[in-house]
Amino acid sequence: MPTDVKNGVAPSSKPKFWNDPEKRALLFQILMILTILGFFAYIISNALFNLEKRGITTGFDFLGQAAGFEILLTLIPYDATFSFGRTFIIGLLNTLLVSALGIILATVIGFVMGIARLSQNWLINKVATAYIEIFRNIPLLLQIFFWYFAVLQPLPSPRQSIEIGSAFLNNRGFYIPWPEFHPAFMFVTIAFAIAVVAVIFLVKWNHKRQDETGQTFPVFRAALALLIGLPLIVYFLAGSPMTWDYPALKGFNFRGGATIIPELMALLIALSVYTGTFIAEIVRSGILAVNKGQSEAAHALGLNNSRTLRLIVVPQAMRVIIPPLTSQYLNLIKNSSLATAIGYPDLVSVFMGTTLNQTGQAIEIIFMTMAVYLTINLLVSLFMNWYNKRMSLVER
Repeated sequence: MPTDVKNGVAPSSKPKFWNDPEKRALLFQILMILTILGFFAYIISNALFNLEKRGITTGFDFLGQAAGFEILLTLIPYDATFSFGRTFIIGLLNTLLVSALGIILATVIGFVMGIARLSQNWLINKVATAYIEIFRNIPLLLQIFFWYFAVLQPLPSPRQSIEIGSAFLNNRGFYIPWPEFHPAFMFVTIAFAIAVVAVIFLVKWNHKRQDETGQTFPVFRAALALLIGLPLIVYFLAGSPMTWDYPALKGFNFRGGATIIPELMALLIALSVYTGTFIAEIVRSGILAVNKGQSEAAHALGLNNSRTLRLIVVPQAMRVIIPPLTSQYLNLIKNSSLATAIGYPDLVSVFMGTTLNQTGQAIEIIFMTMAVYLTINLLVSLFMNWYNKRMSLVER
């Protein structure tokens, strides 16, 4: 190495560009970004050229045109005179409906079966094992077909409906009473909101009191009394501002109340049962990941099995359960697109199916549908990541 003759120190010289790893890495990243942008630019320009060549217009003006078709299930007012933009909203709401209900039911089923799989009772253990091994190894689409064609379609006609209290079950759906709210019911809603806020403060107060004194307060019973008692008192004071609309057989079908269509029931049951098997295994592995010394210490303090599981084991197991549980929630939302196989009017069936066939705006419709699923899954991921961090902080 050359040295400075006067000071005997090697002169400082910057390395050449290709010998500097940071500059090389930056160059390769820029080239990669330019390559990706160029690739997408080529695809878009090629698509626009072919669309123009075939006389196909682009844009989102079609969303204002009249749809001209009916939809089996709508959560908001709709008829054939409404626009394609309305069909997009209806399909989105129906997707959110089955996804939200599916996540709740699958979580309940998964936690129950996951804990049952660890039960010392031979019968409970084997029933949970059989459920998991059977339903997780059958393709979801086949399960949807099974519940729809083999279970719900053979049900009796409306005139021979199965009566369950004031509800009726037949091959056209499940007809249940539905509440009709009067203006004064607003006070009941306000009372319920106040009760929720009170419960939140009660839980925080109980945690602080337990940390300071070691004494616990029966929060569950107090919260239940607040959430039910306060709105109920206001309900009667307001003059019972709610009536029930009961379904009744008129002509060839039932009228009144609310209808749960067979397509929704079949899809919801299949999604919940199928996803619940994977959640059960996640719960089982999470519980087994907790050191047995935790349970032994809890038993030594006099806690029974149920309180040990609820207060000691499950809160620690959540650290292991939440990350894979997030993946199952995302899978359930994406799997709901299989609804098109049985005609449930979700986003794929209504918007990417019927609307696309009538308008021919394939690029716009597919882009919007993909963007919706991406947005929903990103929001669920953000929420679950926040919850995971919150649980980690609580454990520390």
